[in-house]
Amino acid sequence: MDITKVIATELGIRTSQVEAVIKLIDEGNTIPFIARYRKEAHGGLNDEVLRNLDERLTYLRNLEERKEAVLKSIEEQEKLTPELQKQIEEAMTLVAVEDLYRPYKQKRRTRATIAKEKGLEGLANIIWLQMTKQPIEEEAKAYLNEEKGVTSVEDAIQGAKDILAETVSDQAQYRTWIRNITWKEGILTSTAKDPEAESVYEMYYDFQEGVAKMAGYRILAVNRGEKEKILTVKLQAPEEKILNYLEKQVIVKDNPITTPILKDICEDSYHRLIADSIERDIRNEMTEHAEDGAIEVFGQNLNQLLMQPPIAGQVVLGWDPAFRTGCKLAVVDATGKVLDTKVIYPTAPQNKIEESKKIVHQLIRKYGITLISVGNGTASRESEQVIVDLLKEIKEPVQYVIVNEAGASVYSASKLATEEFPNFDVGQRSAASIARRIQDPLAELVKIDPKSIGVGQYQHDMNQKKLGDALSAVVEDCVNHVGVDLNTASVSLLEYVSGISKALAKNIVAYREEHGSFKNRKELLKVAKLGPKAFEQCAGFMRISGGENPLDGTSVHPESYEAATKLLTKLGYHLADIASGGLIGLSLAAKDTKTLSKDLDVGEITLKDIIQELEKPGRDPRDEMPKPILRSDVMEMKDLKEGMILKGTVRNVIDFGAFVDIGVHQDGLVHISQMSDKFIKHPLEVVSVGDIVEVKILGVDLQKKRIQLTMKL
Repeated sequence: MDITKVIATELGIRTSQVEAVIKLIDEGNTIPFIARYRKEAHGGLNDEVLRNLDERLTYLRNLEERKEAVLKSIEEQEKLTPELQKQIEEAMTLVAVEDLYRPYKQKRRTRATIAKEKGLEGLANIIWLQMTKQPIEEEAKAYLNEEKGVTSVEDAIQGAKDILAETVSDQAQYRTWIRNITWKEGILTSTAKDPEAESVYEMYYDFQEGVAKMAGYRILAVNRGEKEKILTVKLQAPEEKILNYLEKQVIVKDNPITTPILKDICEDSYHRLIADSIERDIRNEMTEHAEDGAIEVFGQNLNQLLMQPPIAGQVVLGWDPAFRTGCKLAVVDATGKVLDTKVIYPTAPQNKIEESKKIVHQLIRKYGITLISVGNGTASRESEQVIVDLLKEIKEPVQYVIVNEAGASVYSASKLATEEFPNFDVGQRSAASIARRIQDPLAELVKIDPKSIGVGQYQHDMNQKKLGDALSAVVEDCVNHVGVDLNTASVSLLEYVSGISKALAKNIVAYREEHGSFKNRKELLKVAKLGPKAFEQCAGFMRISGGENPLDGTSVHPESYEAATKLLTKLGYHLADIASGGLIGLSLAAKDTKTLSKDLDVGEITLKDIIQELEKPGRDPRDEMPKPILRSDVMEMKDLKEGMILKGTVRNVIDFGAFVDIGVHQDGLVHISQMSDKFIKHPLEVVSVGDIVEVKILGVDLQKKRIQLTMKL
């Protein structure tokens, strides 16, 4: 198999691009580095294409390895024919390879192997050839052997049938056909083990849907219901068609003696040896497709969440709401440093509202707090009411924002949080995290396992390694897209930088603590175990504000410093102009990039990137995203009326819609059918996590705490 050609065809790109990327991957370059600093080599492929390429490369290389192992095994058995070799070499999936290998695998003792040991292969061949003129009972007499346990004609015939049932089952082309027809025409059914029991799976108590049409979220829901022993799930295959197909393949002569026996063999082979394994294969494939779809949605949601714009320059009060144990507060300055912590009890059972207000007001005056960041968990509603009442009573201009606190409790109990805040309890750590995640969502959320951030569905039911790898890749792309401040970045943030492992991230922070701030990027080479390759991979993504070289504060890679300096000189600018913002008209002055790139001995794509960066040095791509909605008043569910139009923030996107925070603790659901007047396949075509959208109330169910929304205004 020509892996390069296969990938190029699948991704719709040139083989030269695939070759270039494979070479770069094999040299140990990371995807963010290849995407940002090797555009010349691969023609400007984006992160997503590069990730897909990397994934397919791994799969196809594993496939080739498996083919080699299978071919070697069959060759050692001296059963490898040129035709079989060709079939294996041309197979495009692991399933196809395993189907071809099945007859040659070391089998446990089956009914067929026992029958062969009894010397019944000859009788099986007579039936298979379909040429005998005398009854099979007569043919069978020649195979009676008391020593080997063949004591009757019936025993001999049954043994021969067992051999042939396995022969039919081992035919790769039969299995492929059956798998394809079952995929096209099969029906998945689910029924309740106890139809009277109440559960979230009630819509699946008497459910059936075509395998090929079934939506991913339904597959995952049914799987979970089965796992929790609430549902019984079965796959109904088009059995009649399958048996007709097998009979046509097997019965090649019109022989009244062998035809009925071969029909029995086909039926036994399918029911006993084929059906269950095909059902397993298809269920696994359905689950895999569903998981891939869910992981993709999860990844896009996570990307949007991580790329939410930071609210800079504000002193923030983080508020972790609770009832019995009290609300934990943490005051965090504009740099993320915790200035103070408190515990107040404005909620039940203590209800010390006035005392709590007094404490919060003192904190606002003492530290100049301008924003309160409230977690959306238990007691959030009650806390919000206290905050709104306080903001009406005081003169200071303070706003509040409801923050998704998913993962805050996971972080607060983690080893990392203990290292970061050794003297704080879990509540204080959680409050600090809630404050910081509004100041810089990316820097704070990287401290939490992406699976715990809560944007997606059925994450606990998936292949955890696959999910973990996919989400880590999203975090890696986000961190490298934004870049990190080398002198303030935490270990958690640094370890996602291209080329930086956890150990190297710790070494960078240790070096910084010992020697003070980094003055230039080259200083990274003095960090323990950070060699030239790691430096090449990470340097462009590290920023140094106010360092010795203004280029260190940009995303221009040190390998392009010479070209960047020459460019500035050629056009009459200076390095000092970078920091002062004096390069706004650079792109106009450097219009002829083709000629310039030759003069400066640098690729044209790279040159364009350099110009763009120098015009807006250290530009934060998150600035283009919608800012969070800051509130100063509160609403409750009972205040909502049908037809009301409100602004809200998209909190989560799933296959069948999106959940929108409209400021009433309970997120409302915009069903996919209510998102647009035109047909859409997936909600992500219209909205993303963090989007600010205008919605209208369709319905409110106070009892079930459900809000139905529409974006069709």
